[in-house]
Amino acid sequence: MAEGAGVGTGAVGGGEAEVAELCRDLIRIDTSNFGDGSGPGERGAAEFVAEKLAEVGLEPEIFESAKGRASVVVRVEGEDRSRPGLLIHGHTDVVPANAADWTYDPFSGEIADGCVWGRGAVDMKDMDAMVLAVMRDRLRTGRKPPRDVVLAFLADEEAGGTYGARYLVDQKPELFEGCNEAIGEVGGFSFTVNDDLRLYLIETAEKGMEWMKLVVDGTAGHGSMINKDNAIVELSRAITRLGEYQFPLRLTKSVRAFLEEVSDALGIELDPDDPEAAIEKLGPIARIIGATVRNTAQPTMLGSGYKVNVIPGQATAHVDGRFLPGYEDEFFEQLDAVLGPRVRRERVHGDRALETDFDGALVEAMAAALKAEDPAARAVPYCLSGGTDAKSFADLGIRCFGFAPLKLPADLDFAGMFHGVDERVPVDGLKFGVRVLDRFIDAC
Repeated sequence: MAEGAGVGTGAVGGGEAEVAELCRDLIRIDTSNFGDGSGPGERGAAEFVAEKLAEVGLEPEIFESAKGRASVVVRVEGEDRSRPGLLIHGHTDVVPANAADWTYDPFSGEIADGCVWGRGAVDMKDMDAMVLAVMRDRLRTGRKPPRDVVLAFLADEEAGGTYGARYLVDQKPELFEGCNEAIGEVGGFSFTVNDDLRLYLIETAEKGMEWMKLVVDGTAGHGSMINKDNAIVELSRAITRLGEYQFPLRLTKSVRAFLEEVSDALGIELDPDDPEAAIEKLGPIARIIGATVRNTAQPTMLGSGYKVNVIPGQATAHVDGRFLPGYEDEFFEQLDAVLGPRVRRERVHGDRALETDFDGALVEAMAAALKAEDPAARAVPYCLSGGTDAKSFADLGIRCFGFAPLKLPADLDFAGMFHGVDERVPVDGLKFGVRVLDRFIDAC
């Protein structure tokens, strides 16, 4: 254990000892979410989590919104129950994986080369395991949190949260009564500037989402005949325009603050009119940060026709749209202008953008916990290019942050781990996260 590891009120050796095993065991439970209800669901993972929490005296509840779509929620009583509670949430579903593409089977939870490998290793069964490890250790050693902590292990985040966070917020809001702040995924990970400085990115904002189906109607006919109203051709033109279009530069509060911090750390001057110059110096995380200076709309699926000699009467495409906080209306106006009047938009799933300030006692607790375990740490705000279950919890008036702390090797392509092949998390990073989370809970 590193010097100073463990909060002053007690060590977390038990949590560090079991966190990799908990992560491995969660990965071995296949919770692939295909987005169409065809996957195995999260029931197996929910039962595993509930069992681990019950072993240390808690009474977790499993909530099944549809067959197999299960989430777990439990409240851990704090020392001062008059204070507002803290929500710590994570999801147990994962995106699918093709085993033939991987070094190790994506559902084996293999521990090799100092890492736990498998689908969900960073998105986000690592955080689930860290939270379980911390809380199990605290309860085994009789260390109550300073205030109530609500733990939520959720279904369906990878498809928008309809069967998980959104269901619980709409149908069971009393579970989160009294909670005014929350931490969840995709924040608290390190970016190494040099041996003396590591930036830890705390998510204070995330883009809104608009998953959409684009439809063009044309004139059906025989493939051997001339047809000037071909739906495939018209849709292809629109998709090409969209793929080539660059939305205008927009620097939100969180993005500007992050770029100023990065520029200071790297010793370069930030040009607000050309932030990409600074972003290019960020290595692998440039893909995440680069997507937060503009709205985006990426075509992801195409579909049309049923026979080679039949011109179909309709062509469709799916697009993953993401808009920055404060720029939703602009996003749709520009999107429709690019697509043109022949394209009809149909919503598949949509949700809001979020942004909060990088200040307050909770932020101070994050920064202090990181600094205590890594003297080279500097906590900085950033905007996530994707979305999380925070969108649902924000509807309850909860202030949400991304904070799943990991100290990462400087050469690890962390951004590439999300939904990528050979997803893995360093075992030392998991242990670091356990220590940081334990300190954080004591300080907040």
